Amino acid sequence: MKEQLSQLIQQALATLAARGELPAAAAATEIAIDRTRDPSHGDLASNIALTLAKTAGRNPRELAGLICAALPEAGFVSHAEVAGPGFINFFLSADSSLAVVQRVLEQGSQFGCSDTGAGRKVQVEFVSANPTGPLHVGHGRGAAVGDSICRLLTATGWSVSSEFYYNDAGQQITNLALSVQARCRGLGPEDPDWPEDGYRGDYIRDVATAYLAAERIDAEDRHVTGAGDPDDLAAIQAFAVAWLRREQDLDLKAFAVHFDHYFLESSLYESGEVEATVDALVANGHTFEQDGALWLRTTSFGDDKDRVMRKREGGYTYFLPDVAYHLNKWRRGFERVINEQGADHHSTVTRVRAGLQALEAGIPEGWPDYVLHQMVTVMREGSEVKLSKRAGSYVTLRELIDEVGRDATRYFLVARAPSSQLTFDIDLALSQSNDNPVYYIQYAHARACSVLRKLEEQGWDWQLGRSLAALSHLTQEHEKALLKRLDQYPEVVATAATAGEPHSVANYLRELAGEFHSWYNAHKVLVDDQPLRDARLGLSQAVRQVVANGLDLLGVSAPDSM
Repeated sequence: MKEQLSQLIQQALATLAARGELPAAAAATEIAIDRTRDPSHGDLASNIALTLAKTAGRNPRELAGLICAALPEAGFVSHAEVAGPGFINFFLSADSSLAVVQRVLEQGSQFGCSDTGAGRKVQVEFVSANPTGPLHVGHGRGAAVGDSICRLLTATGWSVSSEFYYNDAGQQITNLALSVQARCRGLGPEDPDWPEDGYRGDYIRDVATAYLAAERIDAEDRHVTGAGDPDDLAAIQAFAVAWLRREQDLDLKAFAVHFDHYFLESSLYESGEVEATVDALVANGHTFEQDGALWLRTTSFGDDKDRVMRKREGGYTYFLPDVAYHLNKWRRGFERVINEQGADHHSTVTRVRAGLQALEAGIPEGWPDYVLHQMVTVMREGSEVKLSKRAGSYVTLRELIDEVGRDATRYFLVARAPSSQLTFDIDLALSQSNDNPVYYIQYAHARACSVLRKLEEQGWDWQLGRSLAALSHLTQEHEKALLKRLDQYPEVVATAATAGEPHSVANYLRELAGEFHSWYNAHKVLVDDQPLRDARLGLSQAVRQVVANGLDLLGVSAPDSM
């Protein structure tokens, strides 16, 4: 509707420019359309007259009046009014409000989809956990947000590739191998010979037991067998990484999260891409030697200080393989890349972008995009849950899924803006009450499904054509509110996809469910009056479809009964 209205205003501006009442350039002005908060101010509003007033050399209210008078007739607009200092408020016709029900029911699962991305390539990297332990709740938030972003981009026409980047090189992997080796030798975290930076969770014992038993790991084309030799650190490391990657894969499978591609940090060293990145940065003149270390002059590209690439004692800092990895992404042809990561990666944003700018011409200045999520606090009975039975130092994603279910876990982890800290209330997630948002939304879908079952029990039927012909009977305020809310859905999806904000879909669904429940409680659907019954059946099934579509974007199921 916003696009249609924008085109209408564009035609009015072109008419005024042709008459000489506006400069010719005015017809190309970008037009902003917003939804009004107060129904008395119409359905949609534009500040175009305020924007153009200076260019046109006219009073904004006077210009708004001229634009209103020049608007072509359109069946979806009842009338337009000038308001305040020069806003134009648009009141939609009753027929246009009712038309959303037809669009929803005819388009079905495709309602809300668009071709905004038009097949353009986008890669979304998320989770990317070190293969050193089970996934924790923070990884779960990244998984829920990242997967929902992928679903949103797919719904808006992008060609989406999801990727998991494994940091399978570096000191943390050595610490993992040393921890498993210590367990293989019968040591525990309480022993004085336990590695200083070793991992202490019970899962380390599980890895060691499997290694000593020569267990075979088969997952994602990885075939690794435990050698059983506690002195073979290289074999232990290979086995431990494969074992924990398999565990993480199973966690993600339980969370209904799929990746199109897995990328190993170690492959960047094996292929020579890390060394090639260093050579290119040196050749481009963006490095310097100081105190025995090799530095990248990132201040030339907006960083607050220059960064070490190669340490004095040898070895590269972690941001250098990150730059090489993102160059690899760019060369794979991704027009857009979104990295969904924890807020602790905030400091890497500027330096990775700076490294890319120093490395290769043509990479856009703000490439890649980042969505950074804050930490998650898990609560039960008013107290924070800090420790896991298995991991020892944190709450694992698998434990949360096992306790409250996949749907509640996914919804709660995506329901707030990633930039906000999140409190996950286990008691609320388990409750079957209106206070539990995922239950409240799913119940709206189940209620709409139950209407059709009750219809059949009454011996009545529902026909789409008959329902659409009767929509004019939807005259109650609750019904008007629902129609307006349904009409907003495509806009919500498009905005959420562009901004990488799936929480806006979650918030929309809660509002839609609330309005549906209010309507359902206030007005009987299966009335004896057939035209009214048909109209209300059409509305309830339109709500059901939009709830199902929105929940699918969040990876949450839409049950037929509860």
